[in-house]
Amino acid sequence: MNTTQEGAYLEGAKATLERAGLKVAPLRAPPGIPRGKADAWLRVGHGKNLVVYLVEVKRTVAAGTVGGVVAQLRDRAAQTGFPTLLITDYLTPQVADALREQDQQFADIAGNAYLTGPGHYVYVAGRRPKERRVVTHGGGTQTTNGLKVLFALLCNPALAAAPQRTLAAAANVALGAVPAVLKDLQLAGHVGTLRKERQFRGTKRLLDEWAQGYARRLRPKTLQATYVTEQFDAWRDWPLDPAEVRWGGEPAAALLTKYLRPGVLTLYTAHLPPRMMVKQRLQKEDRAGTQRYVEVRRPFWGMLPVEQPRPDVVPVVLVYADLLATGDGRCMETAQVLYETHLARRLPAE
Repeated sequence: MNTTQEGAYLEGAKATLERAGLKVAPLRAPPGIPRGKADAWLRVGHGKNLVVYLVEVKRTVAAGTVGGVVAQLRDRAAQTGFPTLLITDYLTPQVADALREQDQQFADIAGNAYLTGPGHYVYVAGRRPKERRVVTHGGGTQTTNGLKVLFALLCNPALAAAPQRTLAAAANVALGAVPAVLKDLQLAGHVGTLRKERQFRGTKRLLDEWAQGYARRLRPKTLQATYVTEQFDAWRDWPLDPAEVRWGGEPAAALLTKYLRPGVLTLYTAHLPPRMMVKQRLQKEDRAGTQRYVEVRRPFWGMLPVEQPRPDVVPVVLVYADLLATGDGRCMETAQVLYETHLARRLPAE
C-alpha cells in the first residue's frame, strides 16, 4: 500500500473514532521502538484516559484472514508492549464479531469500530461503505503464482539458491513466473545475495502475510469435497499412505503438537483413493462451516523437498496457515504452539 492510500485509510478511521466520541491524535514512534514496527501510532481516548496504539493498516480483512491478521498483531504487541489497532477499508459484521471475539481492536472507514480501554468502550458493527471500493491484493507475492513460490521458499529456504527451474518445479508454477516474485522479495529485503548466491530471509511477519494471502486467494481453490463418517473419532487409526494422502489442518496439528482435538478432518490428496472411501465409510455431504466432517483438499505445490517431522502430514507452514484460516480461537492458539515448536528457528519474529 502506498503512502497516499495509507494516509486515506488513517484519516477515514480517525473520523470513525471521532464520531464515536473519542479524541484521536497521531504520534511519532515511542522511544526505543524501531521504524517499521508500525504503519502509524495514534493516541486515543477520553480526557486524560488516553491509550497509545500501534497501528497496522490493511487493505481488506476477510473471514479467512482474521487468524493471520490477529497472529501478526499479537506479535507486534508482544514485541513492543503496546496494544494494536487494526485499520482497514470495511469489515463485515461477521468479521467484526470475529475480531472482537479475539479482543483485536479495530476501526474501518465505513464507521465500524471496536476499542476498549480506560474510560472508553466502543463497538459499532453493521455500517456499510457509502461507495463500492476496489480491493487490491498487493504485488507479485500475493498473486496465485507468487503465493506458491513464496510457500516453497518458506518451506525450504535453500531453494532460493537453486536454479529458478528447480524453484518453479517445487512451487508448481511456470518458469516465467519466478523472476518477478524473486524481484519483489528482493525489494522487500527477503531475498539477498551472498557470494553470488541468492539467500532467503524469512520472518514470522512474512509467514503471516503469506497465510493471509493464501486464505484469501489460494485456499478456496483447493477444496474438492466434504464428507461425513461414523468413524470420525477413530481418525488416528486411519491407515494413510503418505504417497497418496496426508493430513493437514487440525488433525496434522494434533499429531504435531498433542494440543488440539480436531473438529474438522483435513486430507490433502490429488485423488481420494476409493478403498479409503469404502473403508472409512465416507459419505459425500456439504458440511463446510460446521464441525465433525472431513474435507478433502488438492495439493497446490510441486516437487517440494522439505524435511517433515512426520511423513503423514503436509508441510508445517501449510498446517499453520490452515489453522489460522479457520478464525477459531483454539486453532489460533495451536498455530502459535506449532510456530514456536517447528517454525520459529527458520522464520524468526522480527
